[in-house]
Amino acid sequence: MKTQVAIIGGGPSGLLLGQLLSKQGISNIILERMTGEYVLGRIRAGILEQGFADLVREAGVSERMDAEGIVHEGFELAFNEQSTYIDVKNLTGGDTVLCYGQVEITADLMKARDAAELETYYEAKDVELHDVNTESPSATFTQNGETYRLECDYIAGCDGFHGVSRPTIPAELRTEHEKVYPFGWLGVLSETPPASKELIYSKSDRGFALVSMRSETRSRYYIQVPLTDNVEDWSDDAFWDELRKRLPSKAADNLVTGPSIEKSIAPLRSFVCEPMQYGRLFLVGDAAHIVPPTGAKGLNLAASDVATLYKIMTRVYKEGDASCVSQYSDIALRRVWNGERFSWWMTNMMHKFDASETSDSELGNVTFSRFMASELSYYTGSESGKKVIAEQYVGLPYEDLKP
Repeated sequence: MKTQVAIIGGGPSGLLLGQLLSKQGISNIILERMTGEYVLGRIRAGILEQGFADLVREAGVSERMDAEGIVHEGFELAFNEQSTYIDVKNLTGGDTVLCYGQVEITADLMKARDAAELETYYEAKDVELHDVNTESPSATFTQNGETYRLECDYIAGCDGFHGVSRPTIPAELRTEHEKVYPFGWLGVLSETPPASKELIYSKSDRGFALVSMRSETRSRYYIQVPLTDNVEDWSDDAFWDELRKRLPSKAADNLVTGPSIEKSIAPLRSFVCEPMQYGRLFLVGDAAHIVPPTGAKGLNLAASDVATLYKIMTRVYKEGDASCVSQYSDIALRRVWNGERFSWWMTNMMHKFDASETSDSELGNVTFSRFMASELSYYTGSESGKKVIAEQYVGLPYEDLKP
């Protein structure tokens, strides 16, 4: 088989890239190691930056997103009973974010790809990338006992943290930065109306909690838990009881509980691989970087990678200009590090670090905790401080991603 761009990974990043490339007449084939049903079953983020939403519209897959997505003009930062509203729309001159689940984005993109009869190989096993630092890269894989070879011009590695793309870059040529946080998020999805129309990031003496949503009738909630906890340790009743204790009383009073339809614990980490490309292989999304979910940057950073690579490929194939190919990593990493910094800052500011845990400060956890409380008070106590938070939350403009 032969195509112009081989996309490794059929999650939202790979699907969005494939849809955008196809709109420009650039052929692409997606290889996904799992089934489509498995991909659709992954519960992930639901807050889309303006740039991401506009990119989905450019891909021509926004009809349901625009009809069902919920515009958020701000969010709330709470510390015990003290609460501050970050009016994102007014503080940024009109920017907003959109609440629309990653599962829904993925479903829309899958449907559009099927309708366009674009090639996707699910359950593609034993994927290997070859000659990526030459002008003739390729990928081999097996499916249903058959072995295939896919020849291409370029490879987009959209296959996540545990995929084959990043390890294809020789170890001596990549630098990996990682910080693992000493806690995780216990998340519950429930068929209940959300306790707030917009997100509430809450820091209490008991730890962090987040009020989020997927729709007007489906809620997503999180609480900070030790890494030693297991999902089985938390009954639904225990979760709801602890969540209520960590929220401001107004939000706690609005809380509607019910059976969980999904419950999981996600560890928190910050991770960046430099560079994000090797020859004609480009790393996209989680293959290159991971952020803690505080600040809602994970999926949005992946989308900015997609936007950058899409613009580069368009110049290559529509304008015959391949000189911009080598710029991908530098352009993408500027936005990645900005998102990493904001997510690290929000995580440090809003979480509780116990005495036995290691913080980012060598001054001791008590001093570190005082610094973060002061940081929260400073930024929420002035319009200029709230503006900084709002601008980071909605993300940098996509114009910065042009090669």
